[in-house]
Amino acid sequence: MSLTLIVLLPFIGAVLPAIMIRAGRNACAIATGSVTLLALILLMAKAPAVIGGEVFQVSYDWLPELGLNVTFFLDGLGLLFATLILGIGLLIIIYARFYLSKDDPMGRFYVFLLLFQGAMVGIVLSDNILLLLVFWELTSLSSFLLIGYWKHLPEGRQGARMALAVTGGGGLAMIAGMLILGNIVGSYDLSVILQNADMIQASPMYVPALVLILLGCFTKSAQFPFHFWLPHAMAAPTPVSAYLHSATMVKAGIFLMARMWPVLSGTPEWFYIVATTGLVTMVLGAWIAIFKHDLKGLLAYSTVSHLGLVTMLLGFGTPIAAVAGVFHIINHATFKAALFMTAGIVDHETGTRDIRRFGGLINLMPIAGTIGIISAASMAGIIPFNGFLSKEMMLEEAWHTVWMDQSWFMPVLATIGAIFSVAYSFRFIFHVWLGKPRDENLPHHPHDPPFGMWAPPAFLTILVILIGLFPAAIAGPIVAATSAAVIGGALPEYHLALWHGLTPALGMSIIAIIVGAVLLMRHGSLLSATANLSRPDAKAMFDCGMAKLVTVTRFATEKLHNGSLQRYLAITIFAAIAIGLTGFYAEPDHTAGTRELLAVSPAAAIGWVLLVVTCLAAVVMHHNRLLSLLLVGVIGLIVSLGFIYLSAPDLALTQISVEVVTVILMLLALNILPKETPKESLAGRKMRDGVISIAAGLGIGSAIWAIMTRELPNSISAFHLANSKTEGGGTNVVNVILVDFRGFDTFGEIIVLGIAALSIFALIETVSGSEAAKRLASWVVKNRRSADRHPMMMVIATRVMLPLSLMVGVYIFLRGHNEPGGGFIAGLVVSVALVMQYMASGFGWTQNRMKVRYHGMIGLGVIAAAITGASAWVAGLPFLTSGFVHVHLPIVGEFELASAMGFDLGVFLTVVGAVMLALAKLSQVERMAEHADINRHPMDYDPSVQTTTPEKEA
Repeated sequence: MSLTLIVLLPFIGAVLPAIMIRAGRNACAIATGSVTLLALILLMAKAPAVIGGEVFQVSYDWLPELGLNVTFFLDGLGLLFATLILGIGLLIIIYARFYLSKDDPMGRFYVFLLLFQGAMVGIVLSDNILLLLVFWELTSLSSFLLIGYWKHLPEGRQGARMALAVTGGGGLAMIAGMLILGNIVGSYDLSVILQNADMIQASPMYVPALVLILLGCFTKSAQFPFHFWLPHAMAAPTPVSAYLHSATMVKAGIFLMARMWPVLSGTPEWFYIVATTGLVTMVLGAWIAIFKHDLKGLLAYSTVSHLGLVTMLLGFGTPIAAVAGVFHIINHATFKAALFMTAGIVDHETGTRDIRRFGGLINLMPIAGTIGIISAASMAGIIPFNGFLSKEMMLEEAWHTVWMDQSWFMPVLATIGAIFSVAYSFRFIFHVWLGKPRDENLPHHPHDPPFGMWAPPAFLTILVILIGLFPAAIAGPIVAATSAAVIGGALPEYHLALWHGLTPALGMSIIAIIVGAVLLMRHGSLLSATANLSRPDAKAMFDCGMAKLVTVTRFATEKLHNGSLQRYLAITIFAAIAIGLTGFYAEPDHTAGTRELLAVSPAAAIGWVLLVVTCLAAVVMHHNRLLSLLLVGVIGLIVSLGFIYLSAPDLALTQISVEVVTVILMLLALNILPKETPKESLAGRKMRDGVISIAAGLGIGSAIWAIMTRELPNSISAFHLANSKTEGGGTNVVNVILVDFRGFDTFGEIIVLGIAALSIFALIETVSGSEAAKRLASWVVKNRRSADRHPMMMVIATRVMLPLSLMVGVYIFLRGHNEPGGGFIAGLVVSVALVMQYMASGFGWTQNRMKVRYHGMIGLGVIAAAITGASAWVAGLPFLTSGFVHVHLPIVGEFELASAMGFDLGVFLTVVGAVMLALAKLSQVERMAEHADINRHPMDYDPSVQTTTPEKEA
């Protein structure tokens, strides 16, 4: 349970910042930090056992038929990444409290941060690849919010869009790859997949799955050629950059490559794709970083380079390279988060990030300067800091790696990448902190920040030093546990220490430091020499590609999605006909059905004739909208009679109720619309539509004929009939299907119904304050109106009908689980009863006496259905599983109590709320159009009230 709580805490706690910001910025930060700290404490409680080799696992059934279960597990790899996510996240929360200005909405920032944190923890602890994909996409969405946090900055908005487009696109590819992987193994659980390396690599779908999964990893971790999004994400506030680009978002791809290492690595495809991509990214990112004048831009490309380094190590496919990669993940997270926060301090205290304006800042900012210099030295791989250790391990592995039968290729390029890394790291040290000041007129006078800003990077810098000096004692246990989880077997022999003797890696490291220092000394000459070089601009290429894509999609949209419902239906129905014909002719031999036909009774024949005649009349008279609506209502009533004839009373009740409500609401809408079709189709289009309609009708009729004249050996009806009473607690199979067997469908339908009603509300609210409102105000009623619009007889009749209708609605609601009825039908019956009150006495008068918030009723209905469904989890049952018990009371006798009643109540409330909200907004438009006041009396001519001027209302 605590493992689940670790994942859920950030999501649950995300509501706290939004609330606590009202109590002040300190209270908001403390509340946010408390959530992360609690999750970190729960994680650390399990750390000793995990480091000792134990694996924690917890699983909940969600959609087991689809292989989607809520399953989490914690091993060494999950422990490392979860610790980085929560630990550095806690430091970022503290740092952000002092970094963000008073104008920045801190509550919103912390909400986004916790949502992202929860998604990242979900990724690293998921034991189901489908669940992992859900969290993966959540990181893309929440990082979009974080990167675009300063939405007033165009570069912030563009950086967020770019990150979402690139990582989201890669995520779609990864979804396909993961589905292929799960299909190969026959399970979507990671713990199962990781045990089937031979099966996966022997499959012909291994390479497609590998490429698709790596696309997701490379886009997330900014590997070439997808590296360009990360530098543009630097438009985000520095706390975001420090968090996303040191320990979390960009490490998600690294994590997934490490997680899948046991089953995907060890093949030539893995080596050449992953190692080569990592090598190119490492060298290219380091080279670009040398020439970046923006402090965060330099760190961004250095991040790209170091991510390439880890990717290359994982790509080598050897256990010791995997160990080196794990160690560098830890080291990079410590010094890079500290460097980003230091860059934020410089920007915050000087007002600029332009390196060309700095120099000698350590004299004015000694604390920040010390932190920055030590962290940058670690990034350069200078002894005795932790970056030196993992860089040496990388160079050692590169020395022993052969690429395309060339033993020199990897060592040379790895050394070049190390040279560039030293150069940009030294530039960060000497051009920012040391030397003479280059600009005395900085926007702000530099000085050290408050304790809350320098303490978090200082803590990380202490780790940089301690891990460098005592690597085996401090980092050894977690490196061993994590490496064992990555390798999936016995650990290779290795030793974390500063000194390994005179090795090729040491010589390569010395060369890198010397040549890197020389490059820095010749930095001005390098700038001049490369100033006129033609190099591709990734941002321009991305913008051009997006512009072309928008152009193509706009062209397709304008041609296909032009607002013509007639065209949409024609295309959809024609496609359905084509698919049906293809399936029909794909089977050359067609045998006749064996089921005997029923005799046609006179009643059925008359009903069929009436239905055909009414349908033809609707087609012929479609130009008259009012008559068409009435004909459609008649068709619905005839269909209801057909349901009754075929012993389907539930469907008949639903159909009749829906027809009544729909006709009334449509009549309201038609009152202010043209009564006839303003423009008729040309003869050719009518002919086309007629042919398509006839073909579709014949196709549907033929399909129904084919199904109903044949025996269905595996019909699900038998299951429903056999289990309705025993499993669902009801004898009304239709209702049990709706609230239990297919409860998810019903739950989705009431949500859609509520959304539709709220959409009507939103649209009409928008209209009431726009140009359309002015047109309504000047609308002239041309048709004659009744002088007695609220007649006494109708008022009296509806008053008498109301209690009877409500009683019928309650009766239908209560009996629905065992007899025809249920929440949906009861909701429609009650809605009709209420609608009749509004029709009789006018909306305004009735609404003044029935003060119900229909928005709340819709929400309450959905919540009631959700709570009922979720309550099944308490008993360890799937969502929306019904529970029931038989109770015996004196006098009353035995009766059944079923949890389905709570779900049906939610359906009932949603239906009533949706119908009444739609009625309310349509009535509002009617009153605007007819300029009517709210009547003060229930009827126009009330014998009990002496009046000479009747009150009128729409």
